Amino acid sequence: MSAKARKYRTRVLEMSHRFIPGGVSSINRMVSPSIPFDRGEGAYIWDSNGKKYIDFHAAFAPYLLGHNNEDVNNAVIKIIGDKKSLFGSGPTDIEGELASLLCNEVESLEKVTFLNTGSEATALAIKISRAVTYRDHFIVVQGGYNGNSDELACNVFNSLEEIGPRVSPGEYPIRPLGVGTVIERQRFVHVVNFNDLESIRYVCKRYPVAAVITEPVLQNIGVVLPKEGYLKGLRALADELGFLLILDEVKTGFRQGLGGYASIAEVVPDLVTYGKAVANGYPIAMLGGKAKYMDQIAAEDPKKRPLVAGTYNGHPVGVAAALATVTLLKECGAEIYDHLEKLGQLAEQGIMEVLSAKGIPAVIARQGSAFSFYLMDHCPTDFHDLVLHHEFHRDVEFRRKLIEEGVYFVPVATKQCSISAAHREQDIESMIDKFKKCIS
Repeated sequence: MSAKARKYRTRVLEMSHRFIPGGVSSINRMVSPSIPFDRGEGAYIWDSNGKKYIDFHAAFAPYLLGHNNEDVNNAVIKIIGDKKSLFGSGPTDIEGELASLLCNEVESLEKVTFLNTGSEATALAIKISRAVTYRDHFIVVQGGYNGNSDELACNVFNSLEEIGPRVSPGEYPIRPLGVGTVIERQRFVHVVNFNDLESIRYVCKRYPVAAVITEPVLQNIGVVLPKEGYLKGLRALADELGFLLILDEVKTGFRQGLGGYASIAEVVPDLVTYGKAVANGYPIAMLGGKAKYMDQIAAEDPKKRPLVAGTYNGHPVGVAAALATVTLLKECGAEIYDHLEKLGQLAEQGIMEVLSAKGIPAVIARQGSAFSFYLMDHCPTDFHDLVLHHEFHRDVEFRRKLIEEGVYFVPVATKQCSISAAHREQDIESMIDKFKKCIS
């Protein structure tokens, strides 16, 4: 890096740290190296000094179609040009059009409501589950992330000293993701491991459980897949024991297919959340599901009505972006998902060949366009499995070397890598070549 470029980067970082706590507006962006990025197009991002990177981070996965997709951007530009606005009263035509499209195309959706963030969607899902079951308790999964709301922000990454050894059947101590919450005192939240149906039953026998909320694939600790029968087992337990099954598809939603991972697993949840890829990077989130539960939002008796309010809910920019994205996936989905699967296979095979040639015990966990590498001899099945076997420090060192070579894997151990429809075979091949150069 030239002296001029180094000076410019230093100025950007210093200004951000002076006026923004931590230098970033989301604490998850506090990584090392801290690189100020300037623009993105397709499969690439450029930093403030003009250096180009092949992007496999995709801003925590929303860019299914690639940065600044022309069709999506044009839809947003048109909505602004048509003088659409945030009216704050009554329905809008595009809001209804998007809802109709989603409910007609996605089996899990009979009705849907629009919000701004995944965290709002998951928090509302918990409220609805309590309103319809008249129960207060709910279950989350160790290693799963379901948003930053007060009751859900817990137990993603922990040490074994914090949560103890694997317990089944049983639950783990609550570990908030930050201070300032009362989650440990309320004790309505129960934490169990992924892929552990017996622990779900264990908790339900002891508490009045309103809901189980889980990512169908744990994608905040890489790509931890459900065991055969696990999600169908959750559906059966929900039917038996009377709790609502909430699938948090904020990350998986529409990245795997138009229908989310639920369609792959052949499971219909009671409620489901979407975000990220559904609008290709524009801010919008959705909560949907069975009409009999969604209609609780508009219950005639206000005492039975969970509050849904937000000035920017259904903002025309986010709705237009989502409408364009979902329409494109409906019309061209077979081609797009086939392309993503081929690139995913190419990445998986190429990386594994490099690791095997180097004699490094490692595996690739992949679901379609999302993949992660684990420095262990098998794919993890839950959080304890990952913590006990993965080499976290070596993982981060390797990611930093890749960044130096112009391949952006976010420098956080185990974090998912995301391929977009804008990537081409040469991008994957280039990444594999750099992988070979950097791995040690």
